[in-house]
Amino acid sequence: MHIEPGIVTGAKIALSYATAAGAGLYTLKESIGALRDQGVGSFLARTVISTAAVFVFFQVLPHYPVGVSEVHLILGSTLFLLFGAAPAALGLALGLLAQGVFFAPFDLPQYGMNVTTLLVPLFGIKAVAQRIIAPDTAYADVSYKQALALSTTYQAGIVIWVGFWAFYGQGFSAESLAAVGIFGGAYMTVIILEPLVDLAVLAGAKAIKGLGKTGLVSSRTLSA
Repeated sequence: MHIEPGIVTGAKIALSYATAAGAGLYTLKESIGALRDQGVGSFLARTVISTAAVFVFFQVLPHYPVGVSEVHLILGSTLFLLFGAAPAALGLALGLLAQGVFFAPFDLPQYGMNVTTLLVPLFGIKAVAQRIIAPDTAYADVSYKQALALSTTYQAGIVIWVGFWAFYGQGFSAESLAAVGIFGGAYMTVIILEPLVDLAVLAGAKAIKGLGKTGLVSSRTLSA
């Protein structure tokens, strides 16, 4: 989902600062609630683990340039179900920043676009989860259908935002339409794998006795 350099240039890139700031403010709001819910220690631990995981997703796992961007296995729904919205959002933002600073400085001018593309769909996951997962259901007990809905929400959100940036920067043309279409088709294949990863990771977390008391996962992960 890294927007390729040169897709959005000049004064147009200012919009990415505004969208990233909006995502940052919403993350701050979510962080205040998370701190109130489980305390500073748990919040920091979940954020650190999430950041490390995101760095691995971007830098270590295979990723391929396709069309206007790259296809990554980001596992946004997994991060949300394990760590909650705020630590997952901070992990995505900080992991992306670390990857850019240390390994891909050419991506830093696109950071605002990329962080928007990652965070807004994550908050979409939270909204969908509130609608389809009953309040008395722990995330560790979600069904494959529910995990699929969350994954679809996240991956579709990424494709929509990448398409937006591509059309915003390059305009609507046969070439840009084809590039976005190729990227979208390739990226949506992640949906096949992500729900299975979600269920496997959640089953593993559920099997670790006492994990819910450590503060290393969201309070909702293992208990309603």
